[in-house]
Amino acid sequence: MDETANTANPVISKLEEKDVSSAVAVAGHPLHAMSVHFPIALVFITLAIDLLYWWSGDPFWLRAGLWSAGGAFFSGMAAGAVGTVELLSVAGIRERVASWAHAIAAMMLIALAGLNWGLRVTDAAEILPHGLLVSILAAVMTGMAGWHGGKLIFDHGIGLMVTAKD
Repeated sequence: MDETANTANPVISKLEEKDVSSAVAVAGHPLHAMSVHFPIALVFITLAIDLLYWWSGDPFWLRAGLWSAGGAFFSGMAAGAVGTVELLSVAGIRERVASWAHAIAAMMLIALAGLNWGLRVTDAAEILPHGLLVSILAAVMTGMAGWHGGKLIFDHGIGLMVTAKD
């Protein structure tokens, strides 16, 4: 996008002046950006495990799916908690529509991960077809949440600098 177009719009100019640095970081590295990798990977691993169970029928995959779905849910809760702190505490993040789109998609993903884990805890034998369908939906939602999160980083520069001297 042309920078002169942004300066012509006073609302966009004022928004771009707001601080978007991370409020929750270790040694300049935003914790939310570091913590989302595990839940993302575990959502896709759970889908792969469900497909392997469908293909093989081996009950080992039921146990593996229980652990991967639980890991996706609990690590997603941790990443979501850090992301929520970032969203609510940094005005430059909070005032962007893309931040709220990412937050809503991520909360839906965490809910799906919890449902997926809950299905496995209560009755692991019912993974086909319900668990598989929830795993597919969670993978799609992961893509949507990741898309919006990537836009925040690459288009808006969210969390890239902790202090002005960086």
